[in-house]
Amino acid sequence: MNQTYLQTYIDRQKAAYDAIPLDQVEQIIQLIHKCWEEDRQLFAFGNGGSASNVSHFITDLGKSASDRMGRRFRCLSLNENVAWITALGNDYAYEDVYVQQLRNYARPGDLVLTLSVSGNSPNVVKAVQWANANGLTTIGLVGGKRGQVADLAQEVIVINDTHYGRVEDAQMTICHMICYSFIES
Repeated sequence: MNQTYLQTYIDRQKAAYDAIPLDQVEQIIQLIHKCWEEDRQLFAFGNGGSASNVSHFITDLGKSASDRMGRRFRCLSLNENVAWITALGNDYAYEDVYVQQLRNYARPGDLVLTLSVSGNSPNVVKAVQWANANGLTTIGLVGGKRGQVADLAQEVIVINDTHYGRVEDAQMTICHMICYSFIES
């Protein structure tokens, strides 16, 4: 490995950060604030690294942002309950692990946020389709390939890169911007 590779990596990461559409991030912040004001539920989910980012986001929103706001955010990561996920995957199909949880918890007016680099994960796509059909507001953060989520979600931010690490880092930065807009304002 050499420093040229490392500098190129950093330069490409900076380009991904510089391309984050701040007006769209602000719109998502407003949707999440409205969700909080109306005491609605926010559901978030993803796969792999995106699932880890979702867990981190929900922790920041549910704990730190809630501490600052004085009233708790009602937020839940659907990729946390391994027993439930494996039961749903085994008894139905892996593509149902999020939609079946939404069927248990979600109500019209609630908010769904998904992180997906490809935008084509069947379990994410199916959950967004269900959420749209059942009166939820849907938000997708996707990578440069966009995928089906970019066409389905009502609010979409595309990180115009296909490198999983860069997209996931940019998505986590957006998640931090959302949370810290509540924590530091």
